[in-house]
Amino acid sequence: MQLAALIDPELHPRRSPRRSPKKWRQIRLALVLERQQALRYGENPHQGAALYATDERGVRDLRQLHGKELSFNNLLDVDAAVSAVAPWGPEGRPACAIIKHTTPCGIALGRNAADAYQRALATDRTSAFGSVIAFNTVVDRAAAEAMRELFVEVVVAPRVDADALAVFREKKNLRVVELPRPSDEPTWDWKRIRGGFLVQDRFRFSAVADESGWKVATKRRPTDAEWNDLRFAWAAVGAVKSNAILIARDEAAIGIGAGQMSRVDSSFLAVHKARREGHDPKGAVLASDAFFPFPDGVEEAAAAGIVAIIQPGGSVKDSDVIAAADTHGLAMVLTGMRQFRH
Repeated sequence: MQLAALIDPELHPRRSPRRSPKKWRQIRLALVLERQQALRYGENPHQGAALYATDERGVRDLRQLHGKELSFNNLLDVDAAVSAVAPWGPEGRPACAIIKHTTPCGIALGRNAADAYQRALATDRTSAFGSVIAFNTVVDRAAAEAMRELFVEVVVAPRVDADALAVFREKKNLRVVELPRPSDEPTWDWKRIRGGFLVQDRFRFSAVADESGWKVATKRRPTDAEWNDLRFAWAAVGAVKSNAILIARDEAAIGIGAGQMSRVDSSFLAVHKARREGHDPKGAVLASDAFFPFPDGVEEAAAAGIVAIIQPGGSVKDSDVIAAADTHGLAMVLTGMRQFRH
């Protein structure tokens, strides 16, 4: 299967200095896809579907160890789940993300895979039912035992050891897959629209993780503990669909507001979900994937007891937003770069 996409660089006259315009000068892009497998159906049972792969590393490296055939929606969630733990890399702190409908309902770091899972599960136990769970590290028997009581659609990790697989095989329908993180991430990100594709550089967290461009905009600076949680929250919120708000404490999410049409509603939802699961937002930090257009989201966070916020900045109302943070004694860090996920 071969598709072509036309790109007109004149449609994009304003470019960030961080982008390389040269590769966008080509008028024709060839996309060659090879069918990996037919799928039972697409997003809904009346839609036919199949899995196609490019020649880049990624889904073609996926190896299913157990369980039913992966569905169209499973594969979307697996991709989102692997992306959610990617900021910590295969050699970083053990990380776990619990995904529903391509956005996290839980995400956390831990001492090991089992601890990371338990902490991620605590974010929102209600929503974790029927989820896809990803790790950035080897899944061992302790982690598999920890997941025994939850109904899970898919477990995905760079490697699953034999003892863990023996536990997973007790559930005949549980899909268990290994997907090693490639050394070279795909270059392109393709999004389908009617009659064509939108093509962009693939998002990499490293592009927004450079702290040299961060600045504290408020009178109060974050404490060392707050800085640690702000770094975690900034890494985690990029996996959440915008408008995205994530509340964190001790390197674990305790409340997530995703996909709302206004940022203040996402702030409200994150606080609501934290409290519903028994988490007290007082003393926690908050990350926003894009700027606050008005002070209302900060007011919502302050009312819940949030003590520090990390966000890109760049709104025409930044001065009002920062003033609201100062009024409530919050620390606010501006990263200068957003990680919007449409």
